[in-house]
Amino acid sequence: MNQVTTLFGSTFTTLLAIINPLESLPVFLKLLEGKDRHAHQLVARKACIYAKLLMFFFLIFGTLLLKVFEVPLSMVRIVGGIILMRIGFSLFMPSSAETPVVANAAAGDDGNVAFVPLAMPLMFGPGAIATVLGMASLVRHPLTEFLSLAAIVAAILLTMITTYLVLAYADVIIGRIGPRGIDAATRIVGFFVAAMGVGLIFHGVIEAIQTYLLTGKH
Repeated sequence: MNQVTTLFGSTFTTLLAIINPLESLPVFLKLLEGKDRHAHQLVARKACIYAKLLMFFFLIFGTLLLKVFEVPLSMVRIVGGIILMRIGFSLFMPSSAETPVVANAAAGDDGNVAFVPLAMPLMFGPGAIATVLGMASLVRHPLTEFLSLAAIVAAILLTMITTYLVLAYADVIIGRIGPRGIDAATRIVGFFVAAMGVGLIFHGVIEAIQTYLLTGKH
């Protein structure tokens, strides 16, 4: 049970750190400028549903796709770790440049905005894909390790609920903590995301050494 709890906590904290809804607040408010809170809640709900479905797709079929293309799980952890580390550094030392996809989406309708750029790539981007695949790779036998799989599903659901609440009440949160508070929180989150990425790389390298060097597989 301790392993299940650890898997749940790791998945939830990593996904929430990757999505970082606080960082998305200014973008969210800019895309929905002039809309009331009901519109905010509707778009936030749609975006979270889209992102949740994408995560479940990769959770269910991601490992299968890796087997089809014969990509070892150790390499998934290494690549995922590199992606997380890069995202962490970008959050810790943010650039002043604006994301082009956000600027392009500003003229779109609410339905399009909910999917692009909110669901993709802000919520479900390379970091979230790497996280879901990395956590799914820890469940080697889904049928016998049902509780571990359920822990990942519960973590995804809780992450999206938290993200929805933050976006739905974006105006209130911005008013309370302000841009500087969001910037400080984003930098702190970036540090821990980078640390998680280094951890994934470390475990992936250790597993690759054990698999290919110590056992002689190639």
